[in-house]
Amino acid sequence: MAEELVLIDSNVLIRWVQPIDADFQVVSQAIHCLENTNDTPCYTSQNLGEFWNVLTRPLNRNGYGLIPEQADIRANEVESRFRLLPDSLAVHIEWRKLLVDYRVSGVQVHDARLVASMRVHGVKRILTFNIKDFARFGTIEAVHPRDLSS
Repeated sequence: MAEELVLIDSNVLIRWVQPIDADFQVVSQAIHCLENTNDTPCYTSQNLGEFWNVLTRPLNRNGYGLIPEQADIRANEVESRFRLLPDSLAVHIEWRKLLVDYRVSGVQVHDARLVASMRVHGVKRILTFNIKDFARFGTIEAVHPRDLSS
């Protein structure tokens, strides 16, 4: 069976490194399920940037309040376990096309960038808590972590 790449959304990565998070167990089980099949969990630089942002943002601003050295330890874990989908000119061009073709606006531009990377790298599925955010992109299957961990 061929390897299948699965993008791990930032909202999943954030919960995966925080054992006190209410969704930690379901996320851990979902990622374990991926790793025990032919699926390869992936991330992008954008995911890691969003991940770092939440980890180092103050607690009173809906972050984890970690110092950069603590965030670095967690980022190293992501980088050592998952495959990076590198940015490229092709990703940029695909992203710009998606913005126009799907009339993307506001914060949705970030999801479109992930979809662009997925398309360029041949990734068909994204593990995310925000299923509806990816519904408009018909070629992408958004999978909730509960659907893999049950």
